[in-house]
Amino acid sequence: MSAAAPLHIGTERLMLDPSGAVSWPSRSMLILSDLHLEKGSAAAARGRLLPPYDTRSTLDNMSLLIRHYSPKYVLCLGDSFHDAGGAERLAPADQARLAAMARQTKFIWVLGNHDPSLPAFLPGDICVEWSDGPFRFRHEAGPTTAGAFELSGHYHPKATVPVRGAAVTRPCFITDGHKRLILPAFGAYTGGLDVADPAIAGLFPRGARIFLLGQGRLFHFPIGRARAGASAGAAA
Repeated sequence: MSAAAPLHIGTERLMLDPSGAVSWPSRSMLILSDLHLEKGSAAAARGRLLPPYDTRSTLDNMSLLIRHYSPKYVLCLGDSFHDAGGAERLAPADQARLAAMARQTKFIWVLGNHDPSLPAFLPGDICVEWSDGPFRFRHEAGPTTAGAFELSGHYHPKATVPVRGAAVTRPCFITDGHKRLILPAFGAYTGGLDVADPAIAGLFPRGARIFLLGQGRLFHFPIGRARAGASAGAAA
């Protein structure tokens, strides 16, 4: 399995996985953001013909991570479905598979702007925010309080960095190491917002580090190494 990178927050240790997930070992928790299930079917309804396999791909990746980390809890940071009708468009096999995952492992569903409510068939706790230990989990970054470290999603951060004379653009984690961490989108067909965009950069006035998702590993850089790039499919 992929090599995760540690992020130490006080006495706690988070593990940033190259899949875009976060493991919190001391709580046996796996944290994911922005699954955007059924984004493909939403696009098809608007006349954009995309292969209808995004949900299956995302569930496959979730299953791999759950088997690897064997968490007691899975916390999803909002926008688990691409829109309010996403759950109704799930194929029966995908619905059954997702429900089975949420029965076998305790799921905590944070609501997002794309999914202000969740279907009744999903087991688990549903909340606007979740707090545990020093961490505050929410969909979109907001004001922070002393002693609390925020984990959020929403922005689908990506970064462009120079590598051997070329520019490489990949989804990424971004953190200042003491106040907040923003996770990349976990779902398929999710675009991204460049970390140089003021909506993200403004959340890190004293600078930040980015952890670029690679094949089985992460590449970390100061945010100053990232080039401003065009945003595509940014979260709203």
